[in-house]
This record gives sequence, C-alpha cells and structure tokens, in this order.
Amino acid sequence: MIGTTLPSAVVTVEAFDDVPGEPPFPGEEDLIAGAVESRRREFITARRCARAALRALGHPDAPIRPGPRREPLWPPGITGSITHCAGYRAAAVARTTDVPLLGVDAEPNGPLPEGIAESITVPGEPEMLDRLDRSHPGTHWARLLFSAKESVYKAWFPVTRRWLGFEEARLTIDPAAGTFTAELLVDGARIDGGPPLTVLNGRFAVGRSLVLTAVSSM
Repeated sequence: MIGTTLPSAVVTVEAFDDVPGEPPFPGEEDLIAGAVESRRREFITARRCARAALRALGHPDAPIRPGPRREPLWPPGITGSITHCAGYRAAAVARTTDVPLLGVDAEPNGPLPEGIAESITVPGEPEMLDRLDRSHPGTHWARLLFSAKESVYKAWFPVTRRWLGFEEARLTIDPAAGTFTAELLVDGARIDGGPPLTVLNGRFAVGRSLVLTAVSSM
C-alpha cells in the first residue's frame, strides 16, 4: 500500500502481521529490552522490513540503530523512514541522489482521541477538515492530517536536524488527487546546503482500515 504513495526510486516493504516468536536482530536487542510484547513485535517486524528494503539497494543486513531523536540511522547515501501501527508495519528507503527527503507514516483510519485535533491544527485547517468530513465521510481526515504531519517531520528532520511541531506546518489536502501540501511556518534552513524548505508535498492512501501518508522529493 505505501508504495502507491511514493516514486519508483523508493523501495518499500510492508507487513500486515508479525512472525510469532521472532527474535530481535543481533545488535538491536537492547533497543527493546523491557518493552511490552506488542512493542517488541512491531519493532522487530518494522526493522525486518527496513533490512529487506536495504537489501534491494545492495546493503547487507546490519543493525539499524537510532539517532538522538530515535530516528533510524541509515547507511551513508541512503534516506529512509519506518512506520508501524496496529496491523501494519512498513519501511521505505532510497538513495539520497534519487530521493533526498523521505518520510512515511501509517495510522488507523479512526477518530483521534478527544482533544488531539485541537492541538495539532493551525488556523484554516479545522475548517478544511470540516469540509472534508462532509464531502468524503469514509476517511477520518483529522487522523490523516496527523499522519501527514508525522511524515512531514520525518522528511524534515534529517536535513535540518531540528524539531518541527504540529503547529509549524499548515496542510492543504486534495482528496480527489490523493495529495497534500505542507506549508512550513518556520525557517527551513538545511544542514546539507540545499535550498531552504518552505513547502513539502506528499501523497496519501486509504484502505484496509488504514491511512498512509508519504512525503518525498526528487
């Protein structure tokens, strides 16, 4: 499913269930030491998906350690993103020469917990969500907006090394095209010398009781 939202240069691997009793990959055991079983399962499966995607790009299996913000640390020259939620795990990777920015996220297609929508929206977004709820009632649009902003952050952080709050991006969602645009409301200076980030574009898919979002740049 996640592959439908990304360009062909991105390798995606996804899973809808876990392998019972699968152990953590050597070198990652400490990352889930003491974690509850559900957390262990989603971590192990998602990391397995990531290694399978990396193999498609010629990289041997190796531990995928986290950085200071718990972001996956990829091999040199690789950009990538991992996501997991109930019933779904996925990873997407690409060469930075092909896709410099990449972020994916998955969420259940259900309502957000009470009070969350108010904390993640900026002026203009609640009205947009109301219109979408009326015109396309099969999708929980506040949840999709939450997911899209997660994807925006995952694409943003590796090239800026800075936090991006939900209130620091304004989304416009096009339900017919299956796309969204994020206007960044803060300085988008990059550490790699590229042009400052002002807008990020993404795609989304809805199905199997999930909303999936992805941000990428060519």
